[in-house]
Amino acid sequence: MPLSPIPQGVYPSVTDISPKLLAAKGIRLVLADLDNTLAPYRVTEPPSTVVAWKQNLEEAGIMLFLLSNSRKPGRAQRFAEKLGIPYQGHSGKPKRAGYLRAMERMGCTSEETVMVGDQIFTDTLGANNAGVIPLLVQPIRLAGNPGRYIRYAVETPFRLLGKRRPFL
Repeated sequence: MPLSPIPQGVYPSVTDISPKLLAAKGIRLVLADLDNTLAPYRVTEPPSTVVAWKQNLEEAGIMLFLLSNSRKPGRAQRFAEKLGIPYQGHSGKPKRAGYLRAMERMGCTSEETVMVGDQIFTDTLGANNAGVIPLLVQPIRLAGNPGRYIRYAVETPFRLLGKRRPFL
C-alpha cells in the first residue's frame, strides 16, 4: 500500500504485540522506532518490559532491529547495544531506503517484516512505502514538546482507521 498513512492496527505498546502471533503470520523481522516507541525521549536504558519482549521475539524466531531517525550522536547505537540488537540511526524515515537497507542487512523480505512505531508520517508512511507491514503504538509520553500534540492530533483520523484493520 504505497504512500498510505494508515497502519495495520494500533496497539497500546510494543509489549502488546504478540511475538507468537507475529511468527504465526510469517514475520521474521521487527523494525522498531526508538523514541516514544521502545522508550521515552532521553531514556538511555531499555525498560525491563522491552528487554523481556525482545527475548520473547527471539524465542519465536524473530529478530529485532532498531530503525531510528534520532539525530542525537550515539543515542540509537548505545540503546541498541544495551538491548543487544542491530541498529540503524539517521534512517531518513519515511524514505524507503532506510527500510530496504535494514531488511537487506537482516536477510529478510518486506513480506517477513513489520515496522513498529509511534508516528504516522514517519514510521507508518515509510513502512507502507517500503512494502513493510506498519504497526502503530500509542506514544509513550507526549509531554515536553508542543509540536508533538499538534502532530498527534493531525494523525488521529489515520490512527482511528488503523484500529479498524488490525494485523494481529
